Amino acid sequence: MAGQSGDLKLLSSFASPFSLRVKLALSFKGLSYENLEQKELHTNKSELLLKSNPVHKKVPCSSTTASLYAMTRRLLTFGPSLLPSDPYERAVARFWAAYIDEKLFSSWMIVFKGKTDEEKAEGTKQSFAVAATLEGQLRECSKGKPFFGGDSVGYVDVALGGFVAWVHAIEKLYGLKLFDAANTPLLAAWLDRFCALDAAKVVMPEVDKLVELAKMRQAQAAAAAEAQGN
Repeated sequence: MAGQSGDLKLLSSFASPFSLRVKLALSFKGLSYENLEQKELHTNKSELLLKSNPVHKKVPCSSTTASLYAMTRRLLTFGPSLLPSDPYERAVARFWAAYIDEKLFSSWMIVFKGKTDEEKAEGTKQSFAVAATLEGQLRECSKGKPFFGGDSVGYVDVALGGFVAWVHAIEKLYGLKLFDAANTPLLAAWLDRFCALDAAKVVMPEVDKLVELAKMRQAQAAAAAEAQGN
């Protein structure tokens, strides 16, 4: 991402929750930008991508560290801030955003990439444990209000919001309802409210396309594993 508020360019990948996170932040802040979709990240990196990130050669929003850095920088630089004004509350918001990246994302990777049923079951167990922890945090910080940020969407809402399309995709892929009204009623209600917001809807990727992509990558991984075994 580069440029001033009137000339923002975002190198993104439609399936990346970290790309979506930045899109959400910009959308909720009412900032316009040019979205430069990077379609073939594994086989054909664009010249602009290589120039923008010559060291890692990745979409700037494809890693947790880069995403948090870019998001925080832009939130503080352009438009109204999604971070709380109180220093302590800002630190708490950043902690939970990092928790979402470190715990939720890593548990999903175990589900996606686990080679045995036991590994996938462990990833599922960890995912539900993270959801239970986030349920408790939503109860504590929202104080009965609709979002982590209170009456309106805040930093943690955007951080978790980057994953909501994959929450729906995982349910379609594996039958796992991570934010369930019976076990995590506050998160389930939060999910419905967040997805109904116009600022979220305009940037949210199509769930069916994510499911199709996941199935394709799983088939490719299985074919590669079979080829190595022969």
